[in-house]
Amino acid sequence: MDIAKNLADSLNEVLLNGQWVTGTNFKNEIVDLDWQIATLKIHELNSIADLTFHINYYLVGVLNVLNGGELTIRDKYSFDYEPITSQREWELLITQFCNNSTRFITAVKKLSNKELEKNFVKKEYGNYLRNLTVMSEHCYYHLGQIILIKKLIKQRDF
Repeated sequence: MDIAKNLADSLNEVLLNGQWVTGTNFKNEIVDLDWQIATLKIHELNSIADLTFHINYYLVGVLNVLNGGELTIRDKYSFDYEPITSQREWELLITQFCNNSTRFITAVKKLSNKELEKNFVKKEYGNYLRNLTVMSEHCYYHLGQIILIKKLIKQRDF
């Protein structure tokens, strides 16, 4: 069994090209949004732009580790970004998200089963397999939020 390929397929499903689990994917839900909708705050929920930045932040941070670098990201900074004030800025974030998703999926696909069993940065973080599985789950969690936020916006229920 090619575990890395299965993980990569799962990540591709949620991030860029899938419809199997939720009927949609992250890219599909954000690519055609107007920046004003993407940045709209409903009650105290994160905006769609917030969630897109957040997932992209983790993609970049974990990708750095997959490429042999250090884990430099911190949860407390995962929503810290300059406010988006134009369609151009929003489209730049979408492009970064899609490019980083592609790079991430490609890097995951290249891992061997032996590498997946190794500790991810520190022993207490578990192994690569656990962390990459959680990354997929984390993406689905926030994709679900985006879907609900879009429904609230469509219904103007805020």
